[in-house]
Amino acid sequence: MTQPKFTAMTRRSVLKASGYAALGTLAAPAILRAQSSELVIGCAGSHTAWMEQIVVPHMKGAIGADILFEGTKSSVNLEKMSSNKDAPYLSVVQMDDPVMIQAVEADLLTPITAEPVPNMTDLRPDAVHMDGMWCNYVQPWAGVAYNTEFQPDGVQSWAQLWTDEAKGQLIIPSLQNTEGMWTLFVSAMLGSGKPFSEAQYEIDAAFAKLEELKPNLLSVYTTMSQAFNLLEQGEITMLAGNFSSYTLPRKATGVPVDLAAPSEGIFAMPSGICLVKGGPNPELAEAYVNEMLGPQMQTAIADFATSVPANTTVTAGAIIPDGVPIYSPDWSFVAANRRDWIERFDKLMAL
Repeated sequence: MTQPKFTAMTRRSVLKASGYAALGTLAAPAILRAQSSELVIGCAGSHTAWMEQIVVPHMKGAIGADILFEGTKSSVNLEKMSSNKDAPYLSVVQMDDPVMIQAVEADLLTPITAEPVPNMTDLRPDAVHMDGMWCNYVQPWAGVAYNTEFQPDGVQSWAQLWTDEAKGQLIIPSLQNTEGMWTLFVSAMLGSGKPFSEAQYEIDAAFAKLEELKPNLLSVYTTMSQAFNLLEQGEITMLAGNFSSYTLPRKATGVPVDLAAPSEGIFAMPSGICLVKGGPNPELAEAYVNEMLGPQMQTAIADFATSVPANTTVTAGAIIPDGVPIYSPDWSFVAANRRDWIERFDKLMAL
């Protein structure tokens, strides 16, 4: 059995964080007080900042939960759920839609329902998937992150990734990362000349265009934070497929980065939340999900992460660039083919 490996956010640090001013109410249902207060949450490594600063203290105050989280890629969270299927240790997982589909197919999730999670009734209809198997809680947008000191005019077109000026100045995500799909689909659009709705299925054209991109690459990443550090330091000028929930908070701290919305279009990042089937503390897990979908957490996370909230009662969060198409792919098609695409990508893009 795979043993959980926690981030630097240990039980001691969680208990310390719980002493900070909580964002929510101090009242917790009696049923929640009677059981263990710990919840292990699987989520993206890039969510560390707002999980520590916003979610942990809020959940301690609102539902009495001590949150331990494992920050990693969605595909790794899926592997953890699968390998521990007979004795789950994760209670809730926050990961991307294409991996959610695989989790449903593997019978790893239990549906979210409105009785224990009433805040789901305030979500946009398109934020609830497969009869509640998972819900989207926020939706960042993805474009091209760039260093403003070395790329002062920004990135007007995705085609700039292929120019001679970008040689050695570009990093793209692996297809193991969901944000890697954006470069693949852009390659399909540019390579096929078709609109996105058709181009997303032109995978041979996508890989042919990616081969043309290879000379411009410094590297391909699976750990986004390392690549972003190179962007901040000016070691590269562009980072393809990055998203508003990561780039824009860094920009707000004074780092010389920004996120471009190229004219051909940007992409909607699917950030989902689900209940692990047979996971520990199911009532506390449901309470956690309910809080994540409620207006207080939706507002706090959307503002912090510059994302679009899923709750229709909330107006906070990201300002979507005007006049730029926003694309969301056929995730069922992605889920059915992703493993083969990753293998093909890794062979083609080996540096």
